[in-house]
Amino acid sequence: MAARLLPETALTALGRWWAEHGVAYADGTPGAHAVHYTPAQWAHTSPWPAGLTSTSATGDAVVSRADVTSMVTEALQRGSFRQALVASYVWGKGKRGTRAGSGPATLHKILEADNLDTVLADAVTALGRQGAREAYAVLHGKIAGFGPSFFTKFLYFAGQALSGEPALKPLILDRVLSSRLRSLAISVGQETGLDPDGSIAAWVWADWDWTPHRYGVYLSFMHAAARQVASTPAWPSHAAPDLLEYALFNTPLNAAH
Repeated sequence: MAARLLPETALTALGRWWAEHGVAYADGTPGAHAVHYTPAQWAHTSPWPAGLTSTSATGDAVVSRADVTSMVTEALQRGSFRQALVASYVWGKGKRGTRAGSGPATLHKILEADNLDTVLADAVTALGRQGAREAYAVLHGKIAGFGPSFFTKFLYFAGQALSGEPALKPLILDRVLSSRLRSLAISVGQETGLDPDGSIAAWVWADWDWTPHRYGVYLSFMHAAARQVASTPAWPSHAAPDLLEYALFNTPLNAAH
């Protein structure tokens, strides 16, 4: 995968995605990517970021990646790691998974962890000083209920908020994106004969709990693939790697077929 990166089928699919959605992301980032959420479902969540709609409001609200980046930036400047976490978590959940309060209930358990502030602070420090893989390692397995699908969202927004330019900026990794990498890995395994039945790809790119090493591999691949797709006429040359992350989330590649 590191040698081949994205096959032509994937590049074609991404080009179609850009042709359809590019106007909304003309700046080359997914900052305009917004989700709906229901503030009242998070009524007992504290601390509640001022940038989110009041939990006393009725109906749904909308929050974008750019909005969350602003909230996380402001929260980290004050050392309010919990507010940064809440902003990224609510955005990550949106309206999905909040039936019967499952999203808020899980977040409450995370916020009750005795070591939460220390772990979040250590992760942000590691991100700024050592990089995304090291920050991932700080969070991996440390807080019950706070798995990679959501703590990589926290890392992603923290990476957007921090000044400086780490070698590999953190990106979100969840089961959808892992399935995209698994599809690509299956295709490579079949073509090379190294993994004809796809069992290795299925193990390496499982649905959850990826190791820090695997996250580092993911980042290396995604940043290289972002440069690859940006060199094609169907993709903006100024696009950031997180635009590819967002596009891949929304683009089944069918690379293995």
